[in-house]
Amino acid sequence: MPYPTLLATPDNYGLLTDLYQLTMVSCYAGEGLADRRASFELFTRRLPPGYNYLIAMGLTQAIDYLNNLRFAEHHLEALRQTGLFDHAPDEFWQRLAEGGFAGDVWAVPEGTAVFANEPLLRIEAPLWQAQIAETYLLNTLNYQTLVATRAARLRDVAGPDARLLEFGTRRAFSPQGALWAARAALAAGFDETSNVLAAVALGRQPAGTMAHALVMVFTALEGNEDEAFAAFQRYFPGAALLIDTYDTVAAAKRLAAQVQRGETQVASVRLDSGDLVELSKAVRSHLPNAKILASGDLDEYEIARLKQAGAVLDGYGLGTKLVTGDPVNGVYKLVDIDGTPVMKEASGKTTLPGCKQIFRRYEGGQAVGDRLGLLEETAAPDEKPLLELVVKQGQVVQELESLDAIAARTAASMASLPAAVRQLEQPADYGVALSDALGDLAARTRQHPPSQP
Repeated sequence: MPYPTLLATPDNYGLLTDLYQLTMVSCYAGEGLADRRASFELFTRRLPPGYNYLIAMGLTQAIDYLNNLRFAEHHLEALRQTGLFDHAPDEFWQRLAEGGFAGDVWAVPEGTAVFANEPLLRIEAPLWQAQIAETYLLNTLNYQTLVATRAARLRDVAGPDARLLEFGTRRAFSPQGALWAARAALAAGFDETSNVLAAVALGRQPAGTMAHALVMVFTALEGNEDEAFAAFQRYFPGAALLIDTYDTVAAAKRLAAQVQRGETQVASVRLDSGDLVELSKAVRSHLPNAKILASGDLDEYEIARLKQAGAVLDGYGLGTKLVTGDPVNGVYKLVDIDGTPVMKEASGKTTLPGCKQIFRRYEGGQAVGDRLGLLEETAAPDEKPLLELVVKQGQVVQELESLDAIAARTAASMASLPAAVRQLEQPADYGVALSDALGDLAARTRQHPPSQP
């Protein structure tokens, strides 16, 4: 019997959900509630430790999911075979068989800075469709927002001229996560990715250097690492050479001598270990015209330290700490059902009712504070509403954006934030205030809790 292939593809998006989404839909269908108009908002109550903002990312994949949300007959049969739905009403099976997302999507554009309690996305759709979508939407927006936020912070610290390479495929949480991480990093300002599939699919040139294994192979078989460098450059002229397998400075000296004799050219080298400050200075003294890249579990804090200590580095390869870390703990909560605002009042998990809009206030091009209000409120002259209608009645109403356009928005969004908000250590708070209308709606909703039997 062959092993099952566990891949998330558009033809199985329907089943890519948590069981309780389907059991709730069954209940809604049986009780005549499945087609009620529901609004769910996706947001995070608290930012990850050490973060003072998020860069929204993942909307493109969210729309792809909604466009392909279907249940084929073999999916329905698989559900029947579980035995869990033996008492499900006919209306449940009818809804799944009909399939298709027919609702609206409001979202902040990818690359936009957002803050705690601000919705990245809102789904307005028949209740059963909005409910099933929760799992996938949280997965793609939470993870890509995490990577995009880290990537934007790395770009902010490294500076506009540094070359940033995404090397996270082997550390991402899954092959699918690796592809999303590569996309999010590029959309948040990275230059290239080593993930060949992601690069090709996104119309980019993959980038990389070499591994220590190649150097060790040639050293063992040919007697020295110079043979590895020479062989690699025969097939990939101008590629970066990894020179820290044995003695970094000695390798740089030998390469410099070869350059002086006209035997080779060294465009760039990579350092993956050791004291990167002192090693980069030493390598620069021997190879003044070569670009020096650093890698090895780097993050924005380490890059800031390296720069402050005087390291002479032209770029960085970022992997583990880019694609892992404290999660963006986004949630997806009902805020309105058939025109009736609702809110959750559990201790520490209170939500705000009603369909909302983020109004960002600017002074001289700089964001100075947000007002979280209701969708029907009007923006003040110095405010810009951030949530946009991107899907109407199941049809996409905005053109797909290029990664370059999203990266430009990320850069502009970051630049608009005050420096004190962006700083790594003890960042200043960014003000997000509730509008009077939203505050009043919350108070009224809280005063009229569900009746108790």
